[in-house]
Amino acid sequence: MRIVLAQINPTVGDLEGNQKKIISAIHEAKKLGADIILFPELALCGYPPEDLLFLPQFIEEINIKLNEIVLRTKGITAVVGTVRKNLGPKGKDLFNSAAILSNGKLLYFQDKILLPTYDVFDERRYFEPGNQSHIFELCGKKIAVTICEDIWEHSQLGVEFSDIKYHVSPVQELKKLKPDLILNLSSSPFCTTHFKDRLKVCCHAAKSIHAPLLYCNQVGANDSLIFDGYSLVVNEKGELVDLAKGFQEDFLLVDYPLKLAPKQIIDNPLSDLYHALALGVRDYFQKSEFKKAILGLSGGIDSALVLCIATEALGAENVLAIAMPSRFSSSDSIKDAKILADRLSVEFKEISIEPPFESYLNILQPHFQRQEFDVTEENLQARIRGMLLMSMSNKFGYIVLSTGNKSEMALGYCTLYGDMCGGLSVIGDVTKSEVYQLAGWLNRNEEIIPWNTIHRPPSAELKENQKDQDTLPEYEVVDNILQSYLEGHFSVEEIAEKFNYPLECVKDLIKRIHQNEYKRKQAPPGLRISKKAFTVGRRFPIVQKWI
Repeated sequence: MRIVLAQINPTVGDLEGNQKKIISAIHEAKKLGADIILFPELALCGYPPEDLLFLPQFIEEINIKLNEIVLRTKGITAVVGTVRKNLGPKGKDLFNSAAILSNGKLLYFQDKILLPTYDVFDERRYFEPGNQSHIFELCGKKIAVTICEDIWEHSQLGVEFSDIKYHVSPVQELKKLKPDLILNLSSSPFCTTHFKDRLKVCCHAAKSIHAPLLYCNQVGANDSLIFDGYSLVVNEKGELVDLAKGFQEDFLLVDYPLKLAPKQIIDNPLSDLYHALALGVRDYFQKSEFKKAILGLSGGIDSALVLCIATEALGAENVLAIAMPSRFSSSDSIKDAKILADRLSVEFKEISIEPPFESYLNILQPHFQRQEFDVTEENLQARIRGMLLMSMSNKFGYIVLSTGNKSEMALGYCTLYGDMCGGLSVIGDVTKSEVYQLAGWLNRNEEIIPWNTIHRPPSAELKENQKDQDTLPEYEVVDNILQSYLEGHFSVEEIAEKFNYPLECVKDLIKRIHQNEYKRKQAPPGLRISKKAFTVGRRFPIVQKWI
């Protein structure tokens, strides 16, 4: 038996476009002599469709498109992720389902049994859980179909979100049915540590049921979520034997019974992180029908990294970098910004903010009653820069890329309506430590980002001789506390003890995280690459008093 894992990149809500991808893949699979083609979870409508699922006409159109796909399955069996109506008397109106189509007929639906409602997932808002696992036969073999979470036995694995408990275990139920093969449709989003957990889950399920498992994951980005692909094949011993490409559409051809030797994984987390961010930017633009990006290029490491990612994602011809120096900008910063733009063949402009800054100071001076220069004047410069970028965006159709990192966003070291303005926050979930690591990775073979940019002490350059560490601890300290608190949910006392930090330092930083919730609520949408991003999956009130 020959099976194709069709790792496609659907767009949420683009039913016609997604249908074309599915039909095209079925056609190609037939040419390859495939008996089965497997698609990702909710491939027909894209994942996550969110409140589009509340629109009756959206559901009706999904059904129409699925019926048209059925007609294209003569000579092949297709397993397609879709939505179906709940015709029963109780529960939610919909099921998250896999449609098993064969020889021009709809055989049955396998409904998703375990509906995740944690982190970025909210499936119980829309779906009723399925209640039974089914088996279908093909080529004399018994085949089981599962959907994403149905193979995640959290309580037994010790992986991410290990505290999640379900009242049923589809894996244990499938053991009783003794399938020869397990197919899994998935839309599992990328984060920097998730692939190892995902692989562990697949290996555990295959070994428990004692049957090979073929796992087809979505690829592409929809809003903040990035899907890395990396569809995989695990044998009945729980060993990885094949792996699709990451961060691009791919066809993985599998012949069953499996005769492949166990496969070793080449772990390259920085490469994966960089390509995830590039994919996030590319799909955000292409799926939203945007083309050109603009950003402020300060000569600092954050904007330098964002420029590299944008160029990778969109092409140099579609990116404009603008340096906006003030009286506090160093000559090295402007020089390094131009060097990087030239190396990347990106158009570069320089617009001084000194004239509008001086004008604003003169206008405000009588009202400020001769008060000392402080953060007000610092933020004024950032807001002038934001206004210039947004004006270029309006005039020429650019989308502004925000260049702030997660460490700054966490502590409010950013300016509302200034450097926080934009249509997409590219590295808003990337810590400062990770920014430096990515810059070093980019320069692994040749100098792309000027080393002077990387080694110069970070500074907003909004006042004379300013350095970030004038008002912040070292970024290593910030990031250790940030990740321990956001991702590990460690207490103040636990973090202080773990890193041997002063208790008051830890408490102060965590307090700043909560105090600046109001800023992050007004930030542009951002790409999620960690276990706990500010943009999606984390829900804290603005008005609260915890720390």
